[in-house]
Amino acid sequence: MLISAVLTAALAAAATLAFALPAAAAEPYLDPSLPVPQRVADLMSRMSLDEKLGQMTQAERGSASAADVTQYRLGSILSGGGSAPSPNTAASWADMTDGLQRGALATPLKIPLLYGSDAVHGHNNVVGATIFPHNIGLGATRDPALAQQVGRATADEVRGTGVQWTFSPCLCVARNDRWGRTYESFGEKPELPVSMATIIDGYQAGGVLATAKHYVGDGGTTGGVDQGDTQLSESDLRAIHLPPFQEAVRRNVASVMISFSSFNGQKMHGNDYLINGVLKGELGFNGFVVSDWNGIDQIEGGEGFTGSEVRRAVNAGIDMVMVPTEWKTFITTLRGEVQAGRVPQARIDDAVRRILTKKFEYGLFEHPLADRSLTGTVGNAAHRQVARQAVRESQVLLKNAGNILPLPKSGRLFVAGKSADNIGLQSGGWTVSWQGASGNTTPGTTILQGIRSAAGSSATVTYNATGAGIDRTYSAAIAVIGETPYAEGQGDRPGSLGLDSTDLQTLATLKASGVPVVVVLVSGRPLDIAAQLPDWSALLASWLPGTEGAGVADVLFGDYAPTGKLPVTWMQSASQEPINDGDGKPALFPYGFGLTYTTTPPPGTPGQPGTPTVSAVTSTSATLTWTAPTTGTTPVSYRVLRAGSLLATTTTTTYPLTGLTPGTSTQYTVVAVDAAGNAGPASSPATVTTPPGTTTPPPSSTCSVTYSVNDWGGGFTGSLTVKNTGQTALNGWTLSFTFPGNQKLSQGWSAVWSQSSATVTARNETWNPSLPAGATMSLGFNATYTGSNPRPTSFTLNGATCTTS
Repeated sequence: MLISAVLTAALAAAATLAFALPAAAAEPYLDPSLPVPQRVADLMSRMSLDEKLGQMTQAERGSASAADVTQYRLGSILSGGGSAPSPNTAASWADMTDGLQRGALATPLKIPLLYGSDAVHGHNNVVGATIFPHNIGLGATRDPALAQQVGRATADEVRGTGVQWTFSPCLCVARNDRWGRTYESFGEKPELPVSMATIIDGYQAGGVLATAKHYVGDGGTTGGVDQGDTQLSESDLRAIHLPPFQEAVRRNVASVMISFSSFNGQKMHGNDYLINGVLKGELGFNGFVVSDWNGIDQIEGGEGFTGSEVRRAVNAGIDMVMVPTEWKTFITTLRGEVQAGRVPQARIDDAVRRILTKKFEYGLFEHPLADRSLTGTVGNAAHRQVARQAVRESQVLLKNAGNILPLPKSGRLFVAGKSADNIGLQSGGWTVSWQGASGNTTPGTTILQGIRSAAGSSATVTYNATGAGIDRTYSAAIAVIGETPYAEGQGDRPGSLGLDSTDLQTLATLKASGVPVVVVLVSGRPLDIAAQLPDWSALLASWLPGTEGAGVADVLFGDYAPTGKLPVTWMQSASQEPINDGDGKPALFPYGFGLTYTTTPPPGTPGQPGTPTVSAVTSTSATLTWTAPTTGTTPVSYRVLRAGSLLATTTTTTYPLTGLTPGTSTQYTVVAVDAAGNAGPASSPATVTTPPGTTTPPPSSTCSVTYSVNDWGGGFTGSLTVKNTGQTALNGWTLSFTFPGNQKLSQGWSAVWSQSSATVTARNETWNPSLPAGATMSLGFNATYTGSNPRPTSFTLNGATCTTS
């Protein structure tokens, strides 16, 4: 597999390196002009067993020196959570990784080291790095393009410190809010992490290997117990937890990390069927598989790893083993298993080939040292602006009684709450240290600082963490409350999911003043707040926004209208857990819920477009026309929404609708967007009703479809590649086909799927509304069947019959 042209260009543009090849390399594997497979084969032909075992071993920086790297031919080093050089600066990181890298370059074959770190919401182990919202916040944005920007910005900061590999993204589907890693999930439904997997493209276009984790089912454990047991049918595992990994493989993710959890009692680190059979075989993953921290130790239970655990893990398909401290014993043990014939040499060669392929593809042989031209990008203004935009888009407005929000930039405001002026609390776990910490842990803007800046000189902003001193002279009280930092294990909450005593006391003080209370909830998951909610005039879910607290203030004061939608279902009480969309349990706020401002937009945002008029209606087409807003800033584009989901973006006030279904009624609205990206309120809806029948012959073929299936016990996965072979872009698309047997759709991705009788329909998601002329897209679904599983024979795209193969 070749890396993308973007990645190639990024690597070629790297700064002058401290390590360079001789003018004429003696060994073919050192010749960058040769194809990667040829270079890998040449290098492997020169490697001893010990050199190969070293490539399969990953040690923690605290337990391995540069001399160890040289002596044991180690292939990889990692920084665990909070493991950093002193002082913890970007320059110190670059010096540290370069020192270890020189240990690798001192070996006879000069195989560069691959350095990994948990850069899961920015380069979060480094003090001064840009800290982006955790994944649950990014999921609330529903903005895959923004996720890709976040990945790209993070990649620059990562490469500037000499790290080439991030253990991100977590593509888990969190199904129980008690789980302490819920905030690492983009959302509770598989289509959300599928769509946000664009962050992989951002990382890898920036020259950093991405890791899809944790394979597979870690978000579905019984009781939400970390490293617990996911007790599901294989059909449900495939329908809920596998699709994001399918998407990651489609995006050529470089590595996949195995989950600590079990699947129906079997530890994933030893699951040959799901690693070798499904991931590498069925899905065709050709990157390398890495274990989690001492993950192989848990296959049989007990302290430390045994020879049988090493054998089972490697034979199950794990290519690189993360053994933080006992890596010397691991190498000795694996060598013994190979020499005894219990781990085939072919399995070792396959693992090493996969690892070396990525090292060649990502240019490590040509560019092994830190790119010092990027070191200065760590925490720079451009990256912080991307983070601020991510914070803005992640805010979910859940309550706004009396339209108290947006707040006026005048008068007297009171700010309270332990999370108001605390970078550590608003950033959460995996920030500088593993579990995170309270306080001034890294540079950034607190939510209080953002409020003061946004309110300006014409407002009085008073702050007291406990609420002491508030009186009726204040127009509103802003309570910034929520969870304290945690990460895996320590973050599990098997009991209460409510607010702590500190927050409850602060809220009681504010309530007693009689001042309207606006709650900004800083948390990694929904909390049990139904009992307190009636006392609040407004509730804004801010998740864990990271270092750019000004993004929260942007929404509070209306400089950016809230657009976030819940990526998870919000419980009425903790007793409902697990609660997820479609399970029939009544929610306090349903999945996808999110309000916006309905008042006249403040200066700096466009106004409301006129209600669209509908004309030229046929059974399959119509035209929408609207007027530009008369208030706010000047719009430069308009978003056309179909039933609340983005259909297309246009620069005119007219939009043609094509490919409509005869005899149906659908509502459309329009949102104006200005040059700064600010979106105003949606127009009033217009209903398009198409008559039955057709007024014109069906269009000729302007599309092609490739359809393939992978059968598994009781069901199958259908994969489709659809190409627009026409001359014009499809702005809004619908693919239809008919199941010829007793197939029943259970779940799909990269489209909004539905089935009526035997007819299956896939409509564009909000993030992929357009299919340009000549473009190809991939989508898929899981389904069950009885009897045989014949293929569909006919597909239509926006009413046009497609050629099939």
